[in-house]
Order: sequence, then structure tokens, then C-alpha cells
Amino acid sequence: MAQWQKLLRLDRGLQSRVIQLYEGRFPRDIRHWLCSQIESHNWCLAAVDEGEARACFQSLLEYLEEQRERSARENTMLLEPDYAGMRDYLLKNFQDWPKNLALILSECLKEEKKILNSASEEQAQPKGTHLDSKINHLKSLTLEIKKQNKSLEDIYEGLEFIQDACRDQGVTEGMKKRVPEEQHIGLARSLANVEEKCQKQANIITQKKQMLLQSTMNIVKVAEEIVQTLTDVELPAWKRRQQLSCIGSPVNTSLEDLQSWFSSVMEMLLELREQLQKLQQQDRKYNSAEVSQFSAPLEEIEKAASSLCIRLLQSALVVEKQPIMSKLAQRPLIVKTGVRFTVSVRFLANLPKFKYQLKVKPVFDKHVEEDSTTKGFRRFSVSKDDFKVLDEDTPGGGLVAEFCHMSLKEAKVKSKGSPETRVGVTEELHLVNFVTDFRHAGLECTIEASTLPVVVISSSNQVGSAWASIMWCSVLCTSEPMNLSLFVDPPPLKWTELSQVLSWQFLTVGQRELDENQLADLKDKLADPDDLVHWTKFSKDDNAWIWIDGILDLIKKHLVDLWRDGLIMGFVSRKKTLALLREKPNGTFLLRFSESSKEGAITFSWVEHINGDTHVHAVQPCVKEELSIICLADVINLYSLRPQNCASSNPLVYLYPDIPKDRAFKRFYRITEHLNKTLNGYVLRPLVPMSMCPTPPPSPPPETMEVDVNVTPDVIDFLEELFPEMFTAEHPPAP
Repeated sequence: MAQWQKLLRLDRGLQSRVIQLYEGRFPRDIRHWLCSQIESHNWCLAAVDEGEARACFQSLLEYLEEQRERSARENTMLLEPDYAGMRDYLLKNFQDWPKNLALILSECLKEEKKILNSASEEQAQPKGTHLDSKINHLKSLTLEIKKQNKSLEDIYEGLEFIQDACRDQGVTEGMKKRVPEEQHIGLARSLANVEEKCQKQANIITQKKQMLLQSTMNIVKVAEEIVQTLTDVELPAWKRRQQLSCIGSPVNTSLEDLQSWFSSVMEMLLELREQLQKLQQQDRKYNSAEVSQFSAPLEEIEKAASSLCIRLLQSALVVEKQPIMSKLAQRPLIVKTGVRFTVSVRFLANLPKFKYQLKVKPVFDKHVEEDSTTKGFRRFSVSKDDFKVLDEDTPGGGLVAEFCHMSLKEAKVKSKGSPETRVGVTEELHLVNFVTDFRHAGLECTIEASTLPVVVISSSNQVGSAWASIMWCSVLCTSEPMNLSLFVDPPPLKWTELSQVLSWQFLTVGQRELDENQLADLKDKLADPDDLVHWTKFSKDDNAWIWIDGILDLIKKHLVDLWRDGLIMGFVSRKKTLALLREKPNGTFLLRFSESSKEGAITFSWVEHINGDTHVHAVQPCVKEELSIICLADVINLYSLRPQNCASSNPLVYLYPDIPKDRAFKRFYRITEHLNKTLNGYVLRPLVPMSMCPTPPPSPPPETMEVDVNVTPDVIDFLEELFPEMFTAEHPPAP
């Protein structure tokens, strides 16, 4: 089966990852209709071999032409995809740069395999299938109990009929005096037969009831195993996946299976209780001699079934959507005072009889010990705490309540508690609890659910630090009850744990995780010799996270396309840059993030060989303000060096290791589209990034970024007033 066909069989969550993979990168319809043809080529080889790339490219064109001609011959052009349009797209975008197509497809095919592997890992776990089998077995046992109970009811009715005949014994005895001796003997025999039948029916009932008792005990045992699996294994596993998804992990957090399991088991347990109650009613109704023998076991079994119901019910309320503010859609669990946030809860035992029966009310920091034990621990109240009724009027038909207008207000109270050192505002962890009372068919209990630990901020500039706390907490607090005092004495993280979380952050904002080389560079900056990362180094003293967060924001706002396509090396030190470029041809360059800018900045370094000497130049980093005026691809395309009294030229030739600049960046150029256009009769002129050629060139040089618009010095002075950050009088320190 073609790889693409396997992707089409994945669930909606994994298919959305495939959609995101191709978004803005390569037409998904071409990938679909040419799936077998694309997968028949070695694109990894083509990505490094120009001849192979051109051969693969030509093969796709020939295939599209063959399909176009076939559809024309068969007169099915309106029923088939636009093969001619696909061919035109490939020619327009990749005819001159087939290796670029190979790079894109090789990366996409690798990512597809990762998605399929993640799906295979989930399917390889036999828990779901095994659990489904157990639940189906429970259903069959419950149905059998229902049939046996009905059969017992029929036998009881038959016995009652026979017993009524036995009650005529008195009449029979009175007749003995008025009938001949031979008739008296016949009546006595008939009465004996009736009594014998009564005894046989009574024995059958006793056997049936013993069988029913054994069957119900077996059902309770099977149900207990299933409930334990649901409450102690499957539900905690889902909660852990949800916790990791909040910090960027691309895991499946669908509740479809859990809801199906909870609903089925709850329905079977309620049915079992009903059948047990009918058995007890039968004993009382027919006044059987075995009442004392069976009533006590029946009561014990019913108690066990009721206990399982309560256990399942108390785990059935979950927070489906963790607290999230609309302006921080990619960073849940951060809540700002006075700003609305959304939370939704779901009741997994989705039975029609529970509809409109449950009213859920939010409570902030219920049962939180830190409220009284941690000095300075802030207290909040929910300003919009109206209850919500769980109903099925949702797209998925589940018992869901969504709290869309919640907000927090800080309570101004004097601090009480021990003289324990207070944690920072962004290190305080809180919970939003949801409470409901359940009453149905003699079952009563209070059901609670709580969110994952939440950080409450009062200013937008605290978001970065708050997110660091959420990530740290999400790695360390893996089960309930959560340790809300984590940051009183925060444990270190293993680099293997933190590196995965950091990689997810780049996947979230830039659709691409960190590679091994990028992670190795970050490890050198963050981890100690024992491969541990300490909280103070990560978020306080060195504030390494704020630097990384600035880069994430830079990617999100200006560099998504370049980062997603792997054009940015990013995390590479100046020393390593020199080592990488030293042996490369003139004009080879790479893109890396500034190590000094906390707001996020990106620079490029290139190599120059002059008279046997090698020099690596580094340009002053581009910051967000500059990239909002001119995109990085245009900076690279239009960048120039201006030697004294000579024409300027662009020194950037090959993107490391050896990709021609235009092949890598041409599809991202914007300014070239407008060069021949006019505005109000004037020919448009772009802002051109330019540096004065250093003499002699340092290695690496602290280059300045200027603007060459080929106009008078007065105009340049005017531009310098408008954009002072883009002009410098002197060379700045090396980034």
C-alpha cells in the first residue's frame, strides 16, 4: 500500500498534521494524485544529486502528460484532476531548480513516515483492542443475566400455579369421606404428583438462583477489572497526553474511545444493578424458602456493583479543554486577571438518562493546601462562576459544558501561613475545580474534576516566564495530586526531557522540530556536566528561556516559511560557524540566531577567501522591526557590499552546505514582484540592505546594516530618522 494511502486512513488529528505539513509548501492535490509516482523515486538522493533530481522531475512531467493525454482520449477531463495545471505548476516553480523539489519532497516524505510511525505506536499497544474485547464480553454476560432472570421469573410463575393446586389439598381431604376407596387412592396419588412437581420446580429455582449468583459475581469481577483499567490506566494516560499536548506535543487527545468505554461500562453496571434488584424483588414476592439463603449474597453483589458505578462516575468528569485565553491560543494554562478565558468539561458516561441531570460549578483553588501553607500565596475568585448544565446539544453529542466567559479577580487579603519563602508570581501554581452532585437510581455522589496547574499573571510581559513554569511543571508533575509547591524548591530536569519540550515549541510555532545539531548547541548552553538543567539557569539567572522565547516569537511573526523548510541553521555558535564555513567556496553562508538579543534576532555569516586568507563575515542581526519592513528572503536577495569607489555586489552565493541562493529562497522573494510596478507615476524603489566592504575584512566581522536606495544623501538621512535601528554609525559588537 502506498504511503499516502496509509495516511488517508489515519484519524482526523493525525491527518491535520499532514495538512499542516504541506500548507504553503507543496500542493497537497499533486501529492495525492501522484502519490505512487512520487513514492517510486529516491528523493533523498535527488536532493544531493543534480542529475538524479532532474531525472525525477522529468519523470513526474512525463507521467502528468501521459495522464492528460489519456483523459483527453477517453473524454474524461471533467471527471479527473487538472493534470495540465499540475504540470504547469511544477514547470513554473521547479524547472530551473529540480533539487529544490527534491528537498521539499524528501523532507515531506520523512515527516509523513514520522506521522505514520506515531500512529503505529498507538495501534501497536493492544490495550484498546483488548479493552474493547473485555467490554464486549461484559455486554454478553449482562445480556445472559437478563435472559436467565426472565427464565427464573417464568419458573416462579409456573411454581406459583402448581402451589395454587396444592392449596386445594383441603378440598381434597374433605372429599375423602364422600368418595369410594378406589377414588380416594387416585386422588392421593394425584396430590402426591402435584407435590412432587412443586418440589422439582423449587429445586430448579434453587439451581437457577445459584447459577445467577455465580454469574453476577463473575460479571462484577470482570467489571471491576475494566473499571480499574479505565480509572487507573486509560484515564491517567489520556490526562498525561493532554498535559503534553498543552506544551506542544503532537499527540492524540481525542476522548472518543474513553467516552465510548465509560458509557458502555456504566450502562452495563446500571443494567446489572437493575437485574439484581429484580432478583431481590422475586425473593420477596414469592416468599421462597431460600430467601434467607440468597438475600444476603444478592445484597453484597449489589453493593459491589453500586461501588463500581460510583468509582466510574467519580472519574467520568474531565476537563476536555484546559484554560486558554484567545490571545494566547498556543499557550494554554496561562490566565491573566480580569481577562476572559475558556474552559470546557465533559462527562464521559454519555447516557441519555443523564442528560440535563448534572449541574457543574467552577471553584478556584478548592482544597489547595498552598493557600494556607505558602507565605504570600495569592487568592483569586471566579468573577463569572455560574453553573452550567451538561447536555448533548454539542456538535459531538456528548455531555459537555463550556465556560466561555470566566475571569479571575484577585482577593485582597492579608497573607497568612508559615514563614516559607514566597515563590515568584509566575511560579505560583493554581487549579480551577469543577464540582457537581450526582443522583440517579439510588446512586448518590459528589463528582469533581480539576484543570492542570495554571499560572495567573497580571501583566502581558509575564507570559514568557509563566510559560517556562508551565513547561517545567508539565514535565515534573505527571500525576494527581499535582505538586503546586513545585517551585519552592524546583528539581532540575534531565536534558533529554527538556530538549523534547523545547523541540515541541519550535514545532508549534514553525512547523518544524529542532534537529540534533541545534539541540546539541542548546545543550552546551543550558546543561551541566551531568546533563541536568537547573531552574535558575533556565529561567532566572541566565534567563536562557527568555532568549529562546524571543527567537520563537521571531519565527512565528517573520520566519515560519524559512524555518519550516529547514533553511535556518539557527542555533550555531560563532566558533562553530567559522569551522563550518572555513573550507567552503566563496559566498557560502548560513543563517543563525543572534546570541545576544533577548528579543529575537537573526543574522547571516558568509565566507570569503582572499589571497590565501579565509575570512568569515557576520552581518548585524535583523530584528523584528526590520523584518516587518522587508522579509529575510529579500534581505538575502538584495544584500550587497559596497567597496570604496566600486559598484556594489551581493556576496551571498550558496546556502550552507552548497545550495544556490536563489534555489533556496526564490519562492519567498516579495520585492521582485513589484520592481516593475509604478505608484502615482513613480517607479517603485525597494529598500536595499547594504554593508560597506570591510578593509581588511575581519573574521567574523561586525558588519553594519545600512540601506542603499541609490538616492541622494539627504534621502538617506531622512530614512535614518524614520528607521534609526536600521542604521549605525559604527560597527556594533559581534552578535
